Amino acid sequence: MKTSKYRVKGEKLKLSSFKTDETGKGSESEALERVQKRLPKIAALHERMYAEGKQSLLVVIQARDAGGKDGTVEHVLHGINPQHVVVTSFKVPSALEQAHDFLWRVHAHAPAAGMSAVFNRSHYEEVLVTRVHGQVSDEEAERRFEHIRAFEALLHDRGTRIVKLYLHISKDEQKERLQDRLDDPEKRWKFNVGDLKERALWDDYTRAYQDALAATSTRDAPWYVIPADHKWFRNDLVSQILLETLQDMDPQFPEPDFDPATISIK
Repeated sequence: MKTSKYRVKGEKLKLSSFKTDETGKGSESEALERVQKRLPKIAALHERMYAEGKQSLLVVIQARDAGGKDGTVEHVLHGINPQHVVVTSFKVPSALEQAHDFLWRVHAHAPAAGMSAVFNRSHYEEVLVTRVHGQVSDEEAERRFEHIRAFEALLHDRGTRIVKLYLHISKDEQKERLQDRLDDPEKRWKFNVGDLKERALWDDYTRAYQDALAATSTRDAPWYVIPADHKWFRNDLVSQILLETLQDMDPQFPEPDFDPATISIK
């Protein structure tokens, strides 16, 4: 499939123009087979990136509650050596973090050379949740968009490739997933009553997401809108995007600083 179809382009965005229940071509079993074939390739390229020690990868994942952030990490990134990837989730900022600028706590978690970082919820919470709840004005949100673009440009200039994924689910699908959590004793720990209050603000979040994605999807830090009602299609598309990204980065194993032919192990 053409991943460029899902990339956010231009200054105006309507999430309603993106399907949430897309299934692409082929069946679920075929999609699962494609993912399984990609995972070793992703892992091998990541191993080369780690050995090369020059480039890094940042994957930003945003979604509504029950949107599939954890599942995406579990199914698409589990083949990577866990020593080479760090997953960070940015929750409500602490008192210390609130005493600094909104990007202060984020920069320390940007990936080092050779590493990957996954932001499972990210600095974008500061232009989504805060905006919906009136903690920042529209004017302040616009300034934050500018700061985010500059921050991501800095990371890119340092050698970090950035991929940002918005997992796009429908309101009906969210209802089913929340109900499933509530009904299943083994999933009930995931249920948060506060999620229902956020669900009631669905249209406000839609507007906030549309503004944020349109304002911050750049050539060097693009957003992709991922149809996520069907988890198997989500994993198929995300794995392809990550594989294409790593292939484009084309990391190389470093040349040894010695002549292997002269080494004799006894």
